[in-house]
Amino acid sequence: MPSKGNEGLAAETAKRKDAHLDLCANGDVVPAENTTLLECVRLVHCAMPELAVDEVDLSTEFLGKRLRYPLLMTGMTGGTERAGVVNRDLATLAERHGLAFGVGSQRAMAEHAELTETFQVRQVAPTVPLLGNIGLYQAVGLGVDGVRKLADAIGADGMALHLNAGQELTQPEGDRDFRGGYKVVEGLVRAFGARLLVKETGCGIGPEVARRLVELGVRNLDVSGLGGTSWVRVEQLRATGVQARVGAEYSSWGIPTAAAIASVRRAVGPDVRLVASGGLRTGLDAAKVLTLGADVAGMALPLFRAQQEGGIQGAERALQLILASLKQALVLTGSRSCSELRQKPRIILGELKDWLSAL
Repeated sequence: MPSKGNEGLAAETAKRKDAHLDLCANGDVVPAENTTLLECVRLVHCAMPELAVDEVDLSTEFLGKRLRYPLLMTGMTGGTERAGVVNRDLATLAERHGLAFGVGSQRAMAEHAELTETFQVRQVAPTVPLLGNIGLYQAVGLGVDGVRKLADAIGADGMALHLNAGQELTQPEGDRDFRGGYKVVEGLVRAFGARLLVKETGCGIGPEVARRLVELGVRNLDVSGLGGTSWVRVEQLRATGVQARVGAEYSSWGIPTAAAIASVRRAVGPDVRLVASGGLRTGLDAAKVLTLGADVAGMALPLFRAQQEGGIQGAERALQLILASLKQALVLTGSRSCSELRQKPRIILGELKDWLSAL
């Protein structure tokens, strides 16, 4: 049995996790001035696609398994009863539609083993490519064996190592020492190999960091760019005093998703599996990031909010809309597959041109 002290710490962790859920469900966590720059990407219409909708094949490989659609429900939550329901509902849909699924940060589980069940989804999603999740600087304390135990405890196919310096600096309980990160990555690459995914959390990965990670052996990256949920903003809304005021300055900090995915693909070449997340809301958004170099599109907030508003049925409706829109994008560009879509012409406009030139 946990001690009273541990129970108190677990309660504080649960309180923080539920506060995150409340803010993401109802709060102003997507600053209006932030943009993915996907509005600067235009796909070229094919007036005579010469294919039927049923001919479109969106399948792709991820973590050694086959997806029916190139979509990852990116790590969102865990650590409370409410979070456990979110994970199970959305993992159920991932299983139903052949998508990949990631749990939120397992830091709470690492600190309080009694919270493990809120991250466990294999009972409803036995075959999906499943990603565990831990922060880079929590991994320092856990070590390779500790991180491996987190993955094994939920039957994960791979482990997401998240980078969130922007969030941590604004979070009242956050880390302040960011040294030694590449050394941790190097150790985890040896342990997990191609089962390791390194991801940002809404501020984006740029080409220089991406190249260095790939040189260390990382074979899966999620650029998680600016334009969606700002975890700096989430923590700003929880903070007070100086942290809140500085957080307000930095809630628009980062590399927009479109710029991150295009520049990273150019930097690392064709052999690294890339996920593009950060502000994707529609199937058309997913199609655009696929043309920019992503292998898989990642989404979280639209599915989470649909689940909060309408339960699993609401999330199902939202997901069906996204998948139908993605398939339509392929038909209207005359593409039978994701690989064909990547070969189709696209137009890059405005600010995105400037970002790509600078990067």
